[in-house]
Formats: sequence, C-alpha cells, structure tokens
Amino acid sequence: MSLEDSSKSRSDYIEKTELGELTTEIPGNALSESHKTYLLQRHGTLDLDPVPSMDPADPYNWPLYKKIFNLILVAFHACMGTFTAAAVIPAYEAIATDLGVSMQRASYLTSLQIAILGGAPLFWKPLSQRYGRRPIFLLSLILSCVCNIGCAKSPDYASMAACRALVSFFISPAMAIGSAVVTETFFKRERAQYMGIWAVMVTLGVPIGPLIFGFVTQRVGYEWIYWTLAITNAVQFILYVFFGPETRYIGTDIHAASAFKREYLSIRRIDPAPLQLAEFYHPLTLVTNIPVLIASAAYAMVFLFASVMNSVEVPQLLQAKFELNAEQLGLQFLGLIIGSLLGEQLGGVLSDTWMNVRAKRTGHKPEPEYRLWLSYIGYLLTIAGVVVFLVCTQNAPTGRWVVSPIIGTGIAAFGNQVVTTVMITYAVDSYPADAGSVGVFINFIRSTWGFIGPFWLPDMFDTVGIAKSSGVVTALLMGVSFIPTVILQLRGRKWRAVDIQTLTPHQPSFPNFTGIIPQSSNTHVNTFTTPDSVTPSSTPNSTERIHDSAPKHILHINFLLCHETFSTIKLVRNAAEFETRIQSRGVLASNSPMTSIFVGKCSGTHSITSHASLTAGVMSVELKGWIWPTGREIRGKVV
Repeated sequence: MSLEDSSKSRSDYIEKTELGELTTEIPGNALSESHKTYLLQRHGTLDLDPVPSMDPADPYNWPLYKKIFNLILVAFHACMGTFTAAAVIPAYEAIATDLGVSMQRASYLTSLQIAILGGAPLFWKPLSQRYGRRPIFLLSLILSCVCNIGCAKSPDYASMAACRALVSFFISPAMAIGSAVVTETFFKRERAQYMGIWAVMVTLGVPIGPLIFGFVTQRVGYEWIYWTLAITNAVQFILYVFFGPETRYIGTDIHAASAFKREYLSIRRIDPAPLQLAEFYHPLTLVTNIPVLIASAAYAMVFLFASVMNSVEVPQLLQAKFELNAEQLGLQFLGLIIGSLLGEQLGGVLSDTWMNVRAKRTGHKPEPEYRLWLSYIGYLLTIAGVVVFLVCTQNAPTGRWVVSPIIGTGIAAFGNQVVTTVMITYAVDSYPADAGSVGVFINFIRSTWGFIGPFWLPDMFDTVGIAKSSGVVTALLMGVSFIPTVILQLRGRKWRAVDIQTLTPHQPSFPNFTGIIPQSSNTHVNTFTTPDSVTPSSTPNSTERIHDSAPKHILHINFLLCHETFSTIKLVRNAAEFETRIQSRGVLASNSPMTSIFVGKCSGTHSITSHASLTAGVMSVELKGWIWPTGREIRGKVV
C-alpha cells in the first residue's frame, strides 16, 4: 500500500512540511471508545500529544498537582548539584587558611565538582532506564548525605576533595535525567514551561549557594556548609519516599499490581532489556547529531560566561577589590538570582506561548527551529551583561563598593536563562525519542566548559585585562553561540529531514535490511489485518526478526499499537540513537500496551528479535527504531 493510496483519515496522522517531513499524529477516531471516554474524563480533551494510555500510573494521566510536586522535587534535586558545587565559594579564603592551601587550590573544590557533574550522569542514565528514576533518586540522596558528612569531618584538603568528588557523583542524576522526567510527565504544549522550571533550578543553584552559605561561613564556620547540605539531602530523601512517584512508565503489569504499588513500592528492574556497555557512552554519540550539538555548544558557552565566570570568579574579582567579608560576598550573587528568575519568564512561559500562537496561526505545529528566534534576545543580553560586569569591575574604585558590576551579572543571567530554556527545549524537541540522552549530553558539554573555564579565565584577566577580556568573551559568544544558531535556524529542518518510503510486511524498501521475517507463527502475524480474530484470551507473542546486512549496527524496535492501517517508513539521516527501549508513546488503542521489548546487537548475518504482546482491538503494529551509529531512524507498520 503506498502513501498516496491512503485515505483521508489516514492522512490525519501526518503533518507535511516544505521538506516533506512526516510526523505521526493521532486523530481522535483512531482511539477506541473506551479510550476516548477515559481521556475525556481524565483530561477533558482528546487533543493530547503524546496520547496517554488508560493506566492511572501513566505519568501523563496524573493530576496536575501531582505532576508539579514531583517536578519540584526533581528540579530541587537538580539544583542541589550546582548548589553543592558553588556552596563553598564564599568559604575559599576560610578553607585555604584552615587547610593550608592557596585560594586558587581552594577554588578547585568547585571546579572538581563541576567536572564530575558532567560525566557522572553517563553512569546513572542507563541504570535509571532499567530500574526507573525513583530508585536512582533515592540512592543518590542517601549517598550524597553520607559523603557530605565526610566533607564536614575531613581533616585535610585531600580527603575533603575526595569527599566532594563523591558527593558530586552521587548528587548528579537529576541534573541530566530531569529533562527526561519532564518529557515523561508533561504534554508537548506545556513542555517548555516546565522544562524551564527544571532548567532555572539548575542555573539558580550556582548563585543561591554562595548567597546562603556566605552567612553560614561568617557566622558558624565553613564546616556547617557540609552539615547543612547533609541535612538537606536527608529531608529530600524523606520527601521522595512519600511524594516522588516513578515517572518511567513501561506499561507492564497493568493488571498485576495497583497504580500506587507500581509508582511507589515497586523497586525492581522494570525494563527487561539487557544492559550493554554501549549505553554508558551512548549519549556522547549525540555529537554526530548536528542540531543537538549546536544547541548544546551554544548553551554551554553562554552558561560558562553568564553563570560560571560571574560566580566562580567573583571572589577573586570583587572580594579583594571591595574588601568584602563572606556575608557581603554572598550578597553579590543577588544579581544572578534576580536575572535568572526574570529570564525564565521569557524563556519558559513566553516560549510556549510563542509556539502555540504560531500553531494557531498556521493550523499545524511549528517546526522546532521557530523557537530559536527567542534565543537571539538571550545572546545579546548575555553579551551586554558580561561587558557591563567586566568593564565596571575594572573601572570601580578600590575599597568602595558599587552596584554596577552586579547589574551586569543580572543582565547576563537574564540572557543566560532565556538561552537555557530555549536551547534545551529545542534539543529535546529535535530528538524527543531519547530526552534522557539529550539531557545527559547537554549536561556533559555544559559541565566540561564550566570545569575548564576557571583554569584559564584568571590568566585571561591577568594577560588581557579585566575590561578588555569582554572583547574575548563577545567574540566567543558570537562565534560559538550566535552565528551557529543562525545557521541552525536556516538548515535545521534539512538536517532533520526524512525520506518517506513504503514498507510491506515482507518487502521492506529501506537500505541495509534484507527483510522482515516472521518467526515462530505466521498466523499470528496475519492477525494484524484481521482484528476480529484477536481476542483477550488470544494474546500470543509476535516475533519479528530483522536482519542487518551492515556490520556493527545496533537496532532498536519499538511496537506501538493502533487502530489505523498505515504503512510508511521514516529515515532520519542525522539521528544518533542507541536505546535499549523507547517508551511506547503514541496510539495505545487497546486496554493494555505492550508487555516487553528485547533488543540485541546486530552484526553481519546475526539478527535482533523483538517481542510484543497483542491485545484485543489491534489492527496494526508500528515499528519504530534507530540504527546506531549511522543515525537513521526507522519507522514502519506491519499491516
């Protein structure tokens, strides 16, 4: 069946762009009556993207208050990563004096944590895919609490640095997995707003830490920084136990256990797919995904100068010049806090409004690149703020505090937050199939830049001069952020372009595959076109085996159950994906989504076998997969 032969109702699944890209959308008439009734009762509308299942444990079906409270827990957890790293900034001088090290070495206690915060999520992300987000978050907090106690009891610099490194390793999951939690919980129309809450908390951790702990250092000593962090981690752990449900919805065991048990009490392996070494470095392969790479690099450069430089370098730039104590030093971070909060209003709420207005005007969803128009405001404000901060810092009289540098940091923070929300949301929208990996990759790039910066920024100030350094900063922001974003806006759709071909059960037309060969039961495969023969008591396993003629490729197949017979295949040239299981989002026409998916490695004549259980009412099965590392997305339906 060709795409041209499909009926009008079938065409409702897709949105055509100038480049011929097709994206699957689910019309209301593709849902069963019971499914429609459930969605209307739960959400009051069928205009939902993604379309939830009929399971109350599905995070998309949670009441709004439950979603928001869980987001607050995750966002605050993410904040604790940068908050913990920056907490010792006002205590550099006290730590240096107490441990007998230079102030520069004391600052490495922050740089060390920034570096580990970038790499550690590579370890946590695959585990959260198998065991869920909730167990990882609980483990993260209890171990962070223990290690913060170790920091408080450290007798020397080496032991404190070691404990700080462990804290950053254990506190890091929410900084990267948070984007996946937002994607798993909120619909697309509201995603930027809630993604912005998570993103702004990551940003706010940097200035809030010094603001609070400047008073702690001055009043009771820097050791209480660590005791306070340990107590906070313990409180977070308790809140997660009672109010932090599982957001990684698999859709298995729907009838075997209550929704409450699956959300709160089921700490076990929820995804049976085998854990493979490639998953631990897979997010780094997104370096081949040009839209995600440009968005990450552009954001990371802005974050370096608007957040890291304007916080980590403040003690060396302002404390000595204005003769500030720890409390006064902490107050210098108010500009960053105010600017970030105000910037989030433009980057988050107005960003969603911007996209929704465009959708109403054109009658279809705008391309992700349309969101990038808002990023230019952020870039220009960041440049202006950094220039004000550096020039006013150099020109300020020694020994007499002036507010102008803080105004500069506030302007830069405003711009940084706009860029943060816009670019992260764009990256996730460009590659929504694996929002977790996108978050890990962005965090890695951001933290790597943030770690390197404090090593060369002081030398730049000494060599070039504080005021003249603003020229270097401006050049880097234009060259790495502004100009690449312009190019991305012009060519992003082409980089995400797809080839549409027709797929039949036994005659696939895409390259590198020799066929879809039904294994174990041909009659079961044939029931795809005879839904009346599929009954609740007749739910055998369907096994499709796909042979890859190209060696060393990894393929993942995802089954989505739907009512409409629609045969097409989609190839995305620039996607870089290896995921052992992608959640079943789309049409779940039956009362029960798929039970399990297994994936394997495909090399030469070896094959991958995927299993899915069918339930009553199924008329077709959509295949959805990605080949890594060549980066082609494959979608098709066996009909």
